[in-house]
Amino acid sequence: MRKVFIDSDVMLDLSLKREPFYLPALNLFELCYKSHIKGTTSSVAFVNTNYFLDRFAPATRSETLKKLRRAISIIEVGEAIIDLALKSDFIDFEDAVQHFAAISAKADVIITRNIKDYKHSTIPVLTAEQFLKTL
Repeated sequence: MRKVFIDSDVMLDLSLKREPFYLPALNLFELCYKSHIKGTTSSVAFVNTNYFLDRFAPATRSETLKKLRRAISIIEVGEAIIDLALKSDFIDFEDAVQHFAAISAKADVIITRNIKDYKHSTIPVLTAEQFLKTL
């Protein structure tokens, strides 16, 4: 089974129904719900998602987070991941943290809309739409 690391922007595309990214995010999460792929994210990405849901969809925030959590596992970000991110060549620190969390999770691919900031990634980085085309 393929393991995918899902960045917060994809979780927000789904949760906030952001077009034109909503449908690929929905299809990706349906695969996770049905256990066709193993979805994972970092504790940082999950908390970031909470922050934006609280700002833009507070009435549905709690239920949305519970649904996301049922579909994906969460990798804790600790000292080792932070230290690797600090030593990395990534320009964006948060993206470095996500990258090393994905490696820690043994993810096959990182799913994000922010591909350009992952140019130093040692694992493939795809949008949800690109990933779905590989299936």
